[in-house]
Amino acid sequence: MPALTLVSFDACPYVQRAAILLQEQGRPYDIRYIDLRRKPDWFLAISPNGLVPVLQVDETPIFESTVILEYLDETAETGRLLPADPLERARQRMWISYIAGVMSAGWRVQAARDEAGARAVVTELRTHFAELAKNLPDSGPLWGGETLTMVDVAIAPILQRFAWAEALEPTLGLFDGLPRIQAWRDALLARPSLTASIVPDLEQRSARMLHALHSWVARDVG
Repeated sequence: MPALTLVSFDACPYVQRAAILLQEQGRPYDIRYIDLRRKPDWFLAISPNGLVPVLQVDETPIFESTVILEYLDETAETGRLLPADPLERARQRMWISYIAGVMSAGWRVQAARDEAGARAVVTELRTHFAELAKNLPDSGPLWGGETLTMVDVAIAPILQRFAWAEALEPTLGLFDGLPRIQAWRDALLARPSLTASIVPDLEQRSARMLHALHSWVARDVG
């Protein structure tokens, strides 16, 4: 098997997707963190758009998180997450693409500098959650019922960060009246792969970073 190295910064939710999948697969990998404010030349040589994450497969780089996820799934010896059926595989890819809007709004609600701005994004996010809830199965908390899917892996990092944001500001109400989304979030947060995919103090560091950016949800962080 080739050597796998993830290249990113240590708080990136997109690299966390790949780390979660690798943890679920039980595959060995390394992570190499960079400073995005001072991107090294060797990184720019393997990431033409200067974005993270990048997966190095031996000496071959792959960029774009969804492409990385598909490569890891296609090369897994067992436990592939994307369905064999082309239509079902297309449906998962469709919802992974939809989640991109959730990821983008997720940063905006955390970084908003005033309550009005944060709550406006919460309203947007709850619309996304309501749409996702319609497509969650009755058979279990995950997108595949009791079975983990690539959709779960794609959304898990931002659901984790929403939980952190609500710990900072309990009145956000992101999940109020959305029990199926709450159950989905809780099931994903309970998976060991989620804890193993981040640096140990990331929640506290993220809170301090948001406070330094004058985030409303992190206004009381000491």
